[in-house]
Amino acid sequence: MMKTTIKYLFSACLAMLAVGCTDLNVDVESQYIEYPGSKEAVESKMAGVYYQMRDCFGRRYMEAMALSSDEYTAVSYSGNWVDGYAYSNTSLHNFNAECATMDWMNVLGEGVVKANEVIYSNADAKYIASARAIRAYFTFIEMDCFGDAPIVDEAYAKEKGVDISSRQPRAEVAKWIESELLDIAETLPEETTGNNYGKPNKYMAYGLLARLYINWPVYTAASVDQYDADNYSNEKLNDCVKVCDKIISSGKFELGPVAYRFKFGPNNTELVESGEIKDFIYAMPYHTLNAVGMQYGRSRSYKDIKSLNPSYFGEKMSNSGGAYITMTPECAGRFNLPGDERNLHILNGTVHVYDPVTLLPTSQVCLDRAGNPLVLTRDITLVNQDATLDVGDNLEGWRQGNRSVKWFVVNSDYKNGRNQSNDLPLIRYADILLIKAEAIVRGASATKGQTAQSLFNEIRSYVHAPTIDHTPSLNELYEERGREFFDENLRRMDMIRFGHFEDEYGFHKKGFPNANFDKRRRIFPLHKANQLDVNPNWKQNPGY
Repeated sequence: MMKTTIKYLFSACLAMLAVGCTDLNVDVESQYIEYPGSKEAVESKMAGVYYQMRDCFGRRYMEAMALSSDEYTAVSYSGNWVDGYAYSNTSLHNFNAECATMDWMNVLGEGVVKANEVIYSNADAKYIASARAIRAYFTFIEMDCFGDAPIVDEAYAKEKGVDISSRQPRAEVAKWIESELLDIAETLPEETTGNNYGKPNKYMAYGLLARLYINWPVYTAASVDQYDADNYSNEKLNDCVKVCDKIISSGKFELGPVAYRFKFGPNNTELVESGEIKDFIYAMPYHTLNAVGMQYGRSRSYKDIKSLNPSYFGEKMSNSGGAYITMTPECAGRFNLPGDERNLHILNGTVHVYDPVTLLPTSQVCLDRAGNPLVLTRDITLVNQDATLDVGDNLEGWRQGNRSVKWFVVNSDYKNGRNQSNDLPLIRYADILLIKAEAIVRGASATKGQTAQSLFNEIRSYVHAPTIDHTPSLNELYEERGREFFDENLRRMDMIRFGHFEDEYGFHKKGFPNANFDKRRRIFPLHKANQLDVNPNWKQNPGY
């Protein structure tokens, strides 16, 4: 039975998601037919499951999320960073089957296969539950980004009589994810820190369910272009509140106690371990030397940052900035609430040097290579009005667009191939509070004495922004999510749900060369080399 299961998994691995192997004659006996017995061996094997998406989250997934949203736009510098239009195409929703920013669905598929090696093994039940949680999470990302997705679950395939390597309808995938998470949530560890930091936990499962439920009408629409935010109707709203309450009532999480800015800094690992960050429900740990892949500073920093002495990060940096991602004026304009600490992350106008300990701006003005104050413009001026999004490779071009210091960079990290040690939260408690508030505004019953207004004001009070004296509107919730979760890979999802993905922002404007407003662009195309060429029975997503 075990050998049959391994053969089944191995053939599924070959058939699905461009795992990169083309030799169909690999000896099945070369695969594990029993899971490694020692705790150390099991943990080592599981690490490949837990951290499968580390590199992808640190760059390609991030690029797809950031650039397709209204948070960022791509720019190039007199030919530098045009890169086959991969970045500008993503900003303009002119996605295509060869975009480098879309080439990572295979990484998720490989992760699902690794998870299944655990699930269909003799491993301890706790590891199997964790592997199922990861499999559900990876499948959620596939479904959210690419629509129809394979459900690589032996039991499901047998029950439904489907080919395990075939893509299933998006709505069916959503229902499968729900059933998986409900089945395993209570068997997962409760601990979110210590040895279980960065690994699945009970509240990660409930948090993912909350995200699934609030987006339920998006995922279960007859097709991606038929979802209508103005006629949002969701049978799962009360279920959404229930899973949020599972997290809220646990007493394990809070927005503080540290200030907002420290949650995203280079030592946030240590702050989680010391109990000063209690907002992270599920996170991806990074380290500049032994857990590499986090390179947000590379793409976001001022292009000539290596020449600044000191840079706006408070010290001279050993590497230059890529700078091919810069903020849209629309995004920068959201950070306008009086007293809001989150405003401090945005570099606009005359740039000041920040203190790398307090992560606050000082009175010292940052100087460019010519010795003049570095002044960043909110509006972006292009050399030519074309899809290269060229701003020019000079002082004037480099200062186009606002920049962010949310993912604060220190040179002791950045000098190591631009790898940062900032951990990336994947599910935060703040998200649960605002999801619950949104569910209530959309029609769910309030619980535990919490109203949409009180939940909204928890966020505002924590960051010292003005509180509100009324039930927040959907637009207020949408705008607040844009501030609270800026640059955390949630904006594209929010824009689709609230009906703003086809809005005009950045250079995604009607009449701009290559700008696309087709509603079918709410999901990405399957990458030609990494998905379609390896899975010849798969069909490209409609509209591509």
